[in-house]
Amino acid sequence: GLEISLLTLKTFKAALASVFTTNHLCSNFKKETREQVMAELNAHSDRMVLVFNCKVKNADDFKAWSKDRAAKYVYECKEENTISYEWHISDDGSEATLIETFIDSDSMMVRLGNHGASPIAAEVMEQVEITGVLCLGNAKQDAREALSAWGAIFHAHHAGFHKSN
Repeated sequence: GLEISLLTLKTFKAALASVFTTNHLCSNFKKETREQVMAELNAHSDRMVLVFNCKVKNADDFKAWSKDRAAKYVYECKEENTISYEWHISDDGSEATLIETFIDSDSMMVRLGNHGASPIAAEVMEQVEITGVLCLGNAKQDAREALSAWGAIFHAHHAGFHKSN
């Protein structure tokens, strides 16, 4: 049993090393998956990313609320230019991070406006304490003013690339 397991592990490690040293995985990956389009390197981007760091008040309640209420509500808003709305939670359930992405600053303002007018606005404060807000991208002045109420930190787009399908 142990000799076979060690032999299997050695074989697996050798195969894995072969894949990564021959670039086999990288060269064949694109052929086996959907075609991706890569933007030019360092091209201008209007995409916005909002990151909310939160202290969770009750892990079990939060898990149910974020999945069955908040995410569902935002999904059903059908905000055409909202790219994503995703909650992440720490292993112990004491902290959560909400990451939202938008095609541009105006789209982010639509989401913020819809949030302010929704029942979720009051509910979120029952579930979490917002401990930090990071706004990534070229936020327009109205977005800067709205997010400053939460003490947001702003970082403008600088460099990189993105892929899309």
